[in-house]
Amino acid sequence: LSGGIFVAETLSVILQLGSYRLRGKKIFRMAPMHHHFELIGWQESKITVRFAIISLILCLLALITIKIR
Repeated sequence: LSGGIFVAETLSVILQLGSYRLRGKKIFRMAPMHHHFELIGWQESKITVRFAIISLILCLLALITIKIR
């Protein structure tokens, strides 16, 4: 759960390659996903902050779901 951003980045590459090989079309302008956001005009700082916020939320969610005995 806490590594969701890394999983999403990896899946974007896998999906991009699979889609291009099977259909001849790309899903993203460029993989990994953060490069796609750069190409559609987002600033690097905006991407970094948003990914950090998502990571923080996922880490908090992971901590909440830990069962303490």
